[in-house]
Amino acid sequence: QVQLVESGGGLVQAGGSLRLSCAASGRTFSSYAMAWFRQAPGKEREFVAAISWSGGTTYYADSVKGRFTISRDNAKNSVYLQMNSLKPEDTAVYYCASEMRPYTIVPLTTTNHYDYWGQGTQVTVSS
Repeated sequence: QVQLVESGGGLVQAGGSLRLSCAASGRTFSSYAMAWFRQAPGKEREFVAAISWSGGTTYYADSVKGRFTISRDNAKNSVYLQMNSLKPEDTAVYYCASEMRPYTIVPLTTTNHYDYWGQGTQVTVSS
């Protein structure tokens, strides 16, 4: 049974920073690309950032590029999302996800390619 557990969300003022963590268990973490998605009330879940199984390739949504950084520590079975210069429009529930297939060359950015999800962590940015 694969489990993903997010932590690190909270309430922060605009311009502030948060670091989200996602701890994985249940399969060989280092073999799979990982991603962060988010979902705001009344909106569809959207891609935020992804990182390849090796950590050598990362992708970001245009809305967070230059402000957010995804990273992973395969020795700790964890993936992180450092969020800086937060804006009110970043308010959402943030989910980490594990890609369906191992050793993909390019991490994918759509939800249908991810088969395991965490429970989500709330990020609220006040103006």
